[in-house]
Amino acid sequence: MRLVRLGGEPTKVGADVRAALAAWGDGTSVLGGVALLGVTPPGCARPLDALIVLPRVVLVVVGVDLPSPALRLEAPLQGRWKVDGWPLTRHDGANSPAEEALAATRAVTARLQEVRAEPLPVCTVIAVGPYVERVIQPTSDIHRGVRVLHPKPSSLLSAVRELAISDRPCTAEQACRLLAGLHEEAGDLHSGELISEGFPDAVTADLASASTALIPRYRDLPVVEQPVPPKRKGPRVALAALALLAVVVLLVVVVSSGSGDRQPVAQNQAPTSTRSTVDDLDFTPRGNEKSTNCARESYGDVQTWFDAHPCSGLIRTLFEVSEPRRAAVSIAVVSFSDPADAEEFQKLADTPGTGAIADLVSSGKGWTNGPASFEGAAFASSRDTKRVRVVQVVWIGAPSSPDDVSLRGIAARALRLPLPG
Repeated sequence: MRLVRLGGEPTKVGADVRAALAAWGDGTSVLGGVALLGVTPPGCARPLDALIVLPRVVLVVVGVDLPSPALRLEAPLQGRWKVDGWPLTRHDGANSPAEEALAATRAVTARLQEVRAEPLPVCTVIAVGPYVERVIQPTSDIHRGVRVLHPKPSSLLSAVRELAISDRPCTAEQACRLLAGLHEEAGDLHSGELISEGFPDAVTADLASASTALIPRYRDLPVVEQPVPPKRKGPRVALAALALLAVVVLLVVVVSSGSGDRQPVAQNQAPTSTRSTVDDLDFTPRGNEKSTNCARESYGDVQTWFDAHPCSGLIRTLFEVSEPRRAAVSIAVVSFSDPADAEEFQKLADTPGTGAIADLVSSGKGWTNGPASFEGAAFASSRDTKRVRVVQVVWIGAPSSPDDVSLRGIAARALRLPLPG
């Protein structure tokens, strides 16, 4: 990560942001990219604590200074923030500092569109300090690409990795134009410097390893005379071909007879992978089960609700994730015949303390060396017309917390796994 200081820290917590970025060091050993500190992009009403440009995302980092250290911060994008249960009061009378951060993100997005820079996702990080032990964010805000956190090196790094989701990386040449559009001095970086910070060169690895055999142009192709009909094969050649065919048939019969009661295996079948990958994170299946009785497989208010609104189908699946450390993922996909029921169920499932659909581990269908339970799981949900997906994630062999940034990042990725049929 290369740091380019273009101004002072507009907030006190900005010093912590700068220290966290500096801790990653230059080059790509940790992350890579370029961080513009104290920059005021065109159209932005205030200087930013940091504007981080990575090959797969642009992050707008806005600092918010709290009156004092906090153990718990409730930070919704809509509504008043609360610090340890007390409403956050600001000198400008605003209920929440989130709107100021979102306005900065909109300004950066508009500027990148204006200069026709490489289209990258532009996300928001609201850095809070002087210290916050636990930040509570609604799941819907996380899906919008907004993270509220105390900028420790580890927490900021986790957030950056979760948000860097672009399918196509920005090349070094494209990054030069992007940085020049954000600030004149930032455009002084040349392609070689950006390549050393993880931006790919214009010639990608795939192209560099491709075959470079020359193919003649159409007009240079030699004129080919009309083909001469092949001579009829003599009797010796025909007999040799029949003999070879007989040997092949005999081998097939021998192999088939030695297989006993086993089913024949299809030839030339493409190998299938049991894993699914989202943003370079592998999800290994550990079991699944289908049902049509959601009330029987749930508890609490959710079970009572299912008694009055039966589902049309339920698929529960378990996955294991081993990076950066072992985690267990429980996914329940609930199908309904009425989209209104799906919407109502998601609202109920998103409400803490209303019960849930039982995971397969609690039903005694876990796996060896898997989690003992999903206690303290991070939670996420999504809805697709008539289907609702509910995700829970816990560490395996370690305590878990619903507000764990890494667990929530895994849950957000699990929402994008291919839906079962």
